[in-house]
Amino acid sequence: MDKAEVRNDKAECETIHCSSKETRSGSDHEIGEKTTRDVVANSIDVLAQMGDVLYSKSNREISVKDGKTSSSYTRDADELAETNVMDERDLPAESSYVLFFEVLFPFLIAGFGMVLAGLVLDAVQHWELFVQVPETFILVPALLGLKGNLEMTLASRLSTLANMGRMDTSESRWAVITTNLALIQVQAIVVAFLASSFAVVLAWIPKGQIDWAHVTLLCASSLTTASVASLLLSFVMITVVLISRCLHINPDNVATPIAASLGDLTTLAVLSLFGSAFLRAHLTESWLNVAVVVIFLLAAPLWAMAARRDDGAKDVLENGWSPIIFSMLISSTGGFILEGAIKRFPKIAVFQPVINGVGGNLAAVHASRLATFFHRTSTIGVLPYDWSVQRFYSFKRAFFSSEWDSRSARVLLMLVVPGHIIFNWLIRALYSGETPPSGALFTSLYLLAALLQVMLILYVCQWLVALMWWLEVDPDNAAIPYLTALGDLSGTFLLFITFLFLSWFQKNDIH
Repeated sequence: MDKAEVRNDKAECETIHCSSKETRSGSDHEIGEKTTRDVVANSIDVLAQMGDVLYSKSNREISVKDGKTSSSYTRDADELAETNVMDERDLPAESSYVLFFEVLFPFLIAGFGMVLAGLVLDAVQHWELFVQVPETFILVPALLGLKGNLEMTLASRLSTLANMGRMDTSESRWAVITTNLALIQVQAIVVAFLASSFAVVLAWIPKGQIDWAHVTLLCASSLTTASVASLLLSFVMITVVLISRCLHINPDNVATPIAASLGDLTTLAVLSLFGSAFLRAHLTESWLNVAVVVIFLLAAPLWAMAARRDDGAKDVLENGWSPIIFSMLISSTGGFILEGAIKRFPKIAVFQPVINGVGGNLAAVHASRLATFFHRTSTIGVLPYDWSVQRFYSFKRAFFSSEWDSRSARVLLMLVVPGHIIFNWLIRALYSGETPPSGALFTSLYLLAALLQVMLILYVCQWLVALMWWLEVDPDNAAIPYLTALGDLSGTFLLFITFLFLSWFQKNDIH
């Protein structure tokens, strides 16, 4: 082979080699582009998964196809999400000191209002209305419970809306106020009518007969009391929430105690005055009581139409009847106990609004704060931070843990003993009749009963609010009625047991 042929063969080989190299280079380039596209696609998937991890409250675990790199991203995202959860969980809305001092003044004002309500009840129990129509006593806890069913629920609902910025503009504020006022009137009329009907049934059970004149009297008195008292107290609640918002005070801590302070006194005064007027009309103008009942029942649909303009009020109007009706039945059962207790221990009347009111007041504050917390941290139907309802069943967690709601419960529980000591001193100072029960034995048993009552309803409060939230029931509308009704029933029962026990040792002071 000559040199020319060798050179040609070499050049041909180099050409083939270069062509092969270019082919491999093009193939590698295509593979590189494909790999880049796959990496970008996988990166987008990973980022989407990280977004789900960071912002989803219910699903933290995601499935990853691409082994090592995606798993690394997922672990980092989970650690970051868990850190954020712990940081938010460890930071309560306010310190225990802030809660204590924000609640203290309204709590004392509320207690003073309850003391006055007790003095009023002790005085009016001798009025002709309560003597001739003793079934009125059955109405007392149910109508006083309206502050829990309606006014304190309104305060909690408005507090949540205010804290979420739903009342910052004049237009939204006006819409919330008008629809909620209409809603309260519908609820007051329905609950009052049912309460008077249930009182008639409870009165019929031992007697075996029904006095229809008393039926119309009870219905007229109940409807008028509920409507007038609810209207007055609703205006007060709206004013308190708006002022609290302007002063940068948490309305959850202020509005419900103010409702409690005025609710009992206002309701008892309206019931006594209008009931006495209807009693006189019952003797001379028998048609008046029937006319009052008919007017209120015809007005209820009109109020309902006005309330349906707001979605929140419409939802309460359509789905919020169970709590207020069942709580009314519970409170009326407490009224049945009260009717028998007053016959045996007349001096029990002055303490009944106080012990019932304090327990319901503190439970309402706790429920309102818990409801606001759930609204801020989760969507209804899903407990925040992957919590389960079972964690709220723990009595130890409710009062002895480091959780913010446990600290709040301890602060509220601390108010019970000194508060009742002050209120009992006020009762003795303002009482105009015979000296009410006092002494070390009575005070010790009374304070023990009050502590047991408040511990019971605060414990029920923590899991009831969580359970309602998990069941997609707004606790702002449903929790407080049950809690105040439970406070009425347990407070009346424990107070009766206290007087019954003391009757064995201090018969002259108790009867």
